[in-house]
Amino acid sequence: MQGTLEQFFRALRAADVRVSPAEAIDATRAVAVTGFSDRTLFKDALCATLAKSADEVARFDATFEAFFARDRAERSEGPSAELSQSEAAQVADSPLAQAVLQGDAAAVQQAMEEAAHRAGVAEIRLTTQRSRMTRRLLEEMGLEEIEAIIAGARRLPDGEGEALAERLEAARARLFREAQAYVQRQHDLYAATSARELREERLIRKQLNADGGVDPVDYALMQQLVKKMAKRLAAKYARRRRAAQKGHLDVRKTLRRSTAYGGVPFEIAWKVKKVDKPSIVVICDVSKSVAAAAQFLLTFLYSLNEVVERLDAFAFSGRLIPVGDILDENTVETAIFQVLREIGFQSTDYGQALADFCENHLDTLDRRTTVIFLGDGRSNYADPRLDLMRQIHDRSRAVIWLNPEPESYWGQGDSVMDRYARFCHVAKQCGTLAQLERIIEDVLRSYVPH
Repeated sequence: MQGTLEQFFRALRAADVRVSPAEAIDATRAVAVTGFSDRTLFKDALCATLAKSADEVARFDATFEAFFARDRAERSEGPSAELSQSEAAQVADSPLAQAVLQGDAAAVQQAMEEAAHRAGVAEIRLTTQRSRMTRRLLEEMGLEEIEAIIAGARRLPDGEGEALAERLEAARARLFREAQAYVQRQHDLYAATSARELREERLIRKQLNADGGVDPVDYALMQQLVKKMAKRLAAKYARRRRAAQKGHLDVRKTLRRSTAYGGVPFEIAWKVKKVDKPSIVVICDVSKSVAAAAQFLLTFLYSLNEVVERLDAFAFSGRLIPVGDILDENTVETAIFQVLREIGFQSTDYGQALADFCENHLDTLDRRTTVIFLGDGRSNYADPRLDLMRQIHDRSRAVIWLNPEPESYWGQGDSVMDRYARFCHVAKQCGTLAQLERIIEDVLRSYVPH
């Protein structure tokens, strides 16, 4: 049963129910106490140790019913029947044939599970594998033996084996349907997650500024991916920050404190390091060509609110406006639409945007502030105001420019990106979610001493 439980834990993980090694041990101990005979008690014991939220309880229930579906399979078996001496002799070498003819559902189900393990059915990943997996499962169960018995029975003279052949053919059809249903359950348990992971992998590397923008079907999933990335980075950065704050052992202070305890170091002293939380100012071009990337960047940064001390957000196409209040009062999706209604679809003017920022918000920058620009650096041949870009560079901890366009496009046509790059500590192409995650992680890491 331990192997079955391990497969069930794997199915839960595929359904986004987190199961740590410690939780798996607790669940195994719980069912060792409750036993397996009472299905409800068995299910409740597993649920109590593995599901940690209402959503996980719902996913646990669905996974449990799909994984432990033996009862439904048993009821679908045909009626039992006694074998004549002649029939018993013909099927004597095939335990599977005996089980299906006698209606021994438990034996058939056990044979199917054992054959599925040998055939590797739980490794199914694609819908197109179902037919092949079904055939492999039946072969491992001994279907060829049944087919040989049917062929032999039909060759007997005077139709002596005709009745047996017909019963075995009916049993073979039932067995095939059961095998199909079993493989389908394994596909539902394991392959759906693989398909989702493949889709997520594709979306993570999808160019955000590609012609046609982001498909609406993919948009919601990409928003979820961004929030998942941000949550992962926030947890990772918080651990590093706690470790950095703890510092190193202060031997002198520890020894001084130990004098009060006869030289025994009961009170450990640490060399504490002050670690600042990131202070970020983000300035986003929300013109049509960059709006999708801006929205995902803002979603990412606002999902890091637990580890970011201050986040000031600004958006522009022609003129620049602060959008922090709009983002605080609405979801990022709704806020972006409001911003686009107010300043979107104007002629892009980076020089004017820099002038608006420096005139009204330059004092918000200090040596602890990281400034993140997101834009393609195409200013319609207007004055790029490099003097203002220099001021922002000189007042900030770091200036990072994320450009959705490849570097080979910088400086081509109306692009002044190559000129802005001189005043950036980092200037990189950032046209996919994968690139966005790496760059934001670098920003967070820069605030933690190594």
